[in-house]
Amino acid sequence: MKAQANVADNIIEVRDVRNQFGSQVVHDALDLDVRRGEILSIVGGSGTGKSVLLRTIVGLNRPRAGKVRVFGEDLLALPPARRMAVERRFGVLFQKGALFSSLTVAENVALPLIEHAGLGAREAAQLAALKIALAGLPALAGDKYPSDLSGGMVKRAALARALALDPDILFLDEPTAGLDPIGAAAFDQLILTLRDALGLTVFIVTHDLDTIYTITDRVAVLAQKKVLVNAGLDDVAAFDDAWIREYFHGPRGRAAAQAVSAAAVRTENA
Repeated sequence: MKAQANVADNIIEVRDVRNQFGSQVVHDALDLDVRRGEILSIVGGSGTGKSVLLRTIVGLNRPRAGKVRVFGEDLLALPPARRMAVERRFGVLFQKGALFSSLTVAENVALPLIEHAGLGAREAAQLAALKIALAGLPALAGDKYPSDLSGGMVKRAALARALALDPDILFLDEPTAGLDPIGAAAFDQLILTLRDALGLTVFIVTHDLDTIYTITDRVAVLAQKKVLVNAGLDDVAAFDDAWIREYFHGPRGRAAAQAVSAAAVRTENA
């Protein structure tokens, strides 16, 4: 579960970021570090701007102030061509998949390979089939349209597209939302396997306590328009804040912690 200590350098650095929409200030003087190779979960109450922060880092939202450095480069200061090259090293899974409804799964996955990597249709189709398999979907899923898929399959199809360009960083916005517990647990394990196999850094916006307790290396809590704490799970759970206490020590938090502890005991005794 834990990212290796020898890859603990920062791959993302957010400094003094201010996000504001009209008179509404969502973030003010927000700082965040994401370490290379880790799985970082972003949590917070409604309206704290979790998805806004993700969109700011990947370049879909320009902050009013502050800096976003990724791979050591200030994204906001880069010329367009260089910034686009950096952003191609991102894979993004949006909350509802955001697949093109008029394209099959295979065509959805092949599209970035054709548009951004300049591949021909045949080669893109071959690589798309590999990404679909990597996301845990059967080969026949490639010929289906998004409307033909279950919620879990949509998530995996969107993940295959996010993996199309071999990203270094995977951004996931509520990846287990709407999934049943079995499907959510399987998706969590898939993300953990992909992180370990491909050396990814994973940035997850989530409300799912099972995800947090099962695969997360560190947790960043958004509150009061900033990152209140960004640390390992034990340190975050012990942080003196009313929302954190209610979130991590409430019934669902206790149940998730107990489930992970029980699973660890079963693994040790196996």
